[in-house]
Amino acid sequence: MAITPDTKNWTWVLDRACPDCGFDSAATRYEDTPALVRANADAWSPVLARPDVTVRPDEQTWSALEYAAHVRDVFRIFDVRLRLILEQTDPLFPNWDQDETAIAERYNEQDPAVVDAELRAAGAAVADDFEAVAPDLRARTGRRSDGASFTVETLARYFVHDPIHHLHDVSG
Repeated sequence: MAITPDTKNWTWVLDRACPDCGFDSAATRYEDTPALVRANADAWSPVLARPDVTVRPDEQTWSALEYAAHVRDVFRIFDVRLRLILEQTDPLFPNWDQDETAIAERYNEQDPAVVDAELRAAGAAVADDFEAVAPDLRARTGRRSDGASFTVETLARYFVHDPIHHLHDVSG
């Protein structure tokens, strides 16, 4: 069953609270990002232990396993983007199609225990990397191909909404 791709530009979460999950990245301090990521990574283990982890609630919604695999990959992608900003001058991030990846990587056929371990490892890595950025480097920039520009600081706030939002998606 095909999921309709998400084509929204979610950069608005930098300016106001998300009406769905309630997370307010505009009110989130950069220094809070690592702890938020670590707590989020830990919270996926009980989700991945559910007996219905592969069941899609409807034809338009990923299963909890698919959301968890996506979050794992979000952790990885944003770790790469952070490193690009720190290593290059105003880099252009490689495009990433989350929906294409979900299909190509067969998210819903992956082993939940493996996804749990990989999600935890990727979450720890990206949390450590955001935590290690010195304050004087947080104004460095990077861009998406759609023209959206981020500093390390705004990248952190934009990024952390995604796993928090998806944990909300599977908690309802």
